[in-house]
This record gives sequence, structure tokens and C-alpha cells, in this order.
Amino acid sequence: MASEDVKTSESAVSTIVNLAEEAKLAREGVKAPSYAILSICKSLAAGGVAGGVSRTAVAPLERLKILLQVQNPHSIKYNGTIQGLKYIWRTEGFRGLFKGNGTNCARIVPNSAVKFFSYEQASKGILYLHQRQTGNEDAQLTPLLRLGAGACAGIIAMSATYPMDMVRGRITVQTESSPYQYRGMFHALSTVLREEGPRALYKGWLPSVIGVIPYVGLNFSVYESLKDWLIKSRPFGLVEDSELSVTTRLACGAAAGTVGQTVAYPLDVIRRRMQMVGWKDAASVVSGDGRNKASLEYTGMIDAFRKTVRHEGFGALYKGLVPNSVKVVPSIAIAFVSYEVVKDILGVEIRISD
Repeated sequence: MASEDVKTSESAVSTIVNLAEEAKLAREGVKAPSYAILSICKSLAAGGVAGGVSRTAVAPLERLKILLQVQNPHSIKYNGTIQGLKYIWRTEGFRGLFKGNGTNCARIVPNSAVKFFSYEQASKGILYLHQRQTGNEDAQLTPLLRLGAGACAGIIAMSATYPMDMVRGRITVQTESSPYQYRGMFHALSTVLREEGPRALYKGWLPSVIGVIPYVGLNFSVYESLKDWLIKSRPFGLVEDSELSVTTRLACGAAAGTVGQTVAYPLDVIRRRMQMVGWKDAASVVSGDGRNKASLEYTGMIDAFRKTVRHEGFGALYKGLVPNSVKVVPSIAIAFVSYEVVKDILGVEIRISD
């Protein structure tokens, strides 16, 4: 993960020196070393694999979470994690558990790739500025600086792929009884664009941006800080030769994911509900099978918060939290560990080829 470049001050400084040397070569019209391009491809590939593997592993819980977030409160079909999963299995079969996963993977692979890569680049830049400001070439990133790097990476990645996430949410809540079926991601994108206009593809973008700051920022900063603390303090014999085992990395990722998702969860609920606004042929889970069919319209994020709490209570902001909590631990942990493992494998291949 990103910690490979900021694990120690020596590796961090050498990375900055390499980047500075490449920039100098570029200004002089000289081709930069090929290893820089290979390093970029390595980061993107590792991030993509991490995102795809982790999301597929928890796809049933991800779908149930979204169903719980947006279902019509006057027509409850999903009432808890176990009941909800059983209901999906009984009414839609095995494929129903993974509905929307293809679109999610198509979105999450580039999203994760850009996010992890952006974090590494933001960390390098922030570390370079921090070292120049303090005059200490051995300075390391503080948790606050890591939070900033993680938030920047999350906003860039989320904004780049948000239209895919918007239609993924709608595809995910479709059932066999839905009045109109999106046939896939591209069909959904073209339909929303034609019927609701280009702005509709960014419904819920603002709470998503705000939610990125605590969610992604805390994920990265808590994960990196835990790893650094474990390497320095070496508690319970968890560290050998300044390296953490895969199991320890998994635990760090799980802790980071739990903190991030708990803080940002209400914003995720509001985002999903705003994505459903204006859907003419809304899925039955949203419209309530015709009963109280007029789902609430929101004029903005604040209005969505206000109406949700007024009509359903404060607890509505945490609908779907249980399946999300169950899924976020393995999902985030697998994503981080997969990224590091794949990057290590690619790094070995690159060194051999050189």
C-alpha cells in the first residue's frame, strides 16, 4: 500500500529524490526512466485488483445495505440482515444476491485504482512540502497529513466514477417486480441521461464528497498510523524484521474501515436516497408497490436530512448499518492486503525484467 513509500524516512526521501530527478529530466526534454511508468502501472493494477476482489467477496451484504437504506418505510420487505438475505434468496435466487455486482466491479476497479494511486502521489507531495517547511529531511507524515492525503485521493476517485455509482445504486435495488428494468450499466447511464438530464448522474454528489473526508481519510490515516505504531512498539511479538504479517495487516485494515464507515454512514444513507429522486419508474422497493407511491422529493442534502429524520426518526440515518458493519471489516481489510500483496508480486516481476 502507500506505506511502502513512507514506511521509513530513508525510503520516503529517496522516492522524493527520484521524482525530483525525473521532473528535472522532463524539463530538459530528456525521457524519464521507464521504471516510473512501471511503478504507476503497478499501483493502478494493484488498486484495481484490491477493489474488485474485496467488493465481490461481500456483494450480498452490499446489496442488502442499499435496499435497507432506500426502501419505502410504509412497505417494509427487508427487516434485518438475516431476514433480508433469506428474502432475497427466496424471491430472486442466488443471482439476486449479486445483483449490481458487475456494475459495482466496473466502477470500483477504476475507483480503487485511482484512489490508491492518488493517495500515494498525494502522500509524496505532502511529505515533500512538509520536509521543506520543517527543514527536516527525516520528517514523516503525521496522522493529520495522512488524513489530508486520503481525503484528496477519495474525492478525486469518487468524482471520476460517480455516474457509475449512481446507476449502480438504482440497478442494485431493482427486483423482478420493478416496472422498468435497467439492462445494465450502459443502458442505465443512457436512460438516466435521456430522461433526467446530465445533472441527474451526479445526484447525491455533495454528501458523497463530504463523506469522503472522514471515511477515506480515516481509513488511510488509521491504517497507516496503526502500522507505524506496531512497527515501532512491536507489541505482543507481532512484528518480525520490521514487517507486519498478513494477519496483522488484515486487523489494521479492519479497524480502519470500522472507524471510517461509522463516522460517515449517515451521509451514505442520504446519498443513496438522493440518487433515487426523479426516478420515474422507481423500483418497487422504493415506491412501495404502489402504496404511498409518492416517494419523498429532496431539494438538497440538508432537506434530505431534515425530511428523513422528521418522517422516520434519527435511526433512519443508520438503516443498513449492521450489514454494512459486517461487510466493511472483510471488505476494507481484503482491499488493503490485496493491494500490498499484488503490488509486491508486481514489484518482483518488474525487478526481474529490469
